Parts: sequence; C-alpha cells; structure tokens
Amino acid sequence: MSLRQRQTVHRGRVLRLDLETVVLPDGQQVELEIAHHPGGAAVVALDEAGRVCLLRQYRHAAGGWLWEIPAGKLDPAESPEATAVRELEEEAGLLAQDWESLGRVIPSPGVLTEVVHLFLARGLQSTVAKPEGGECLEVHWLRLEEAIGRVHAGEIEDGKTALALLRAAARLG
Repeated sequence: MSLRQRQTVHRGRVLRLDLETVVLPDGQQVELEIAHHPGGAAVVALDEAGRVCLLRQYRHAAGGWLWEIPAGKLDPAESPEATAVRELEEEAGLLAQDWESLGRVIPSPGVLTEVVHLFLARGLQSTVAKPEGGECLEVHWLRLEEAIGRVHAGEIEDGKTALALLRAAARLG
C-alpha cells in the first residue's frame, strides 16, 4: 500500500483524524478516514490466589459501564512496559514484580491505528491508587476462571480485556 495524499481534518488531545488517499496492493486507489492514536498498554494483574483485577469503568462512548483490565494510553516517548506499570498503579493501586508480554491487539484496524500491548503482571503488592481526573471506576477481584466465564458469556465486552484474559489463561495452562 502506498500513501498518495494525506489531509489532517482534526487534531485533538489524543486523536488525529486524516483523510488519506492510498493505493491498495491490488492497485485500487481509495480515500480512507484514518484516526491516528499513540497506542496503549493493558494489564492482567494476577494475585497469588488466582484472582485477576478487573475494573468496572464508566465509558461514555460505550454507553455505560464496562468490565476492563487496567489500561491506558502511551505517553510520548513512553514504552509500552512503562505505560503498563504506570496504569496498574494509577488505576488499581498495584505494583508488580513479574511482568510478561501477552502480545498485542489491534482493536479496530479499519479506521484506527491504535495498537494495545498486553501484559501479565504477578508478584503484586498494594500501593495508593492515583486515578486521573475524568476516570470513573471501581476495582474488583475475580478468580481467573470466573473472568474467563464472563468473557464466554458476553459479560466482558471490551476486546482488549477479553483477549488478554484468554491469552493469560492459555499461558498459565
């Protein structure tokens, strides 16, 4: 694919929306609306009792409350690992000794450039949560098996959370 033309239509605090004229691998030339996002990181925090930290978080864009793992946007020049560490502390009030990558997920590749890096965190200890302004969330702990059951039942609808939980369960055997 080759980019022929790019016009920025909107530049916000997080997103930049561009109209991009591209030539696809089959030779078609198309105009696409692409939202550019810096990416993010998300964490499956697993305690010694086999419970995972889930946030019940209000999301206006989704029309209500969602179950999610701690996650957030990469800050400029911040690595995905540093973002994961920061978000786990800010949202859940947790620090972790052991970190393992669970790969990446691309939530909406047709219109959004966001890539979310998934992590498994263990060796947890509590600290003071520091949620950002505008975050409305509750911290809950569920056994990993129960969280997986909620994924399969459709109760956990957030894509990054569902995939990260399934990958963590597969990794742990």
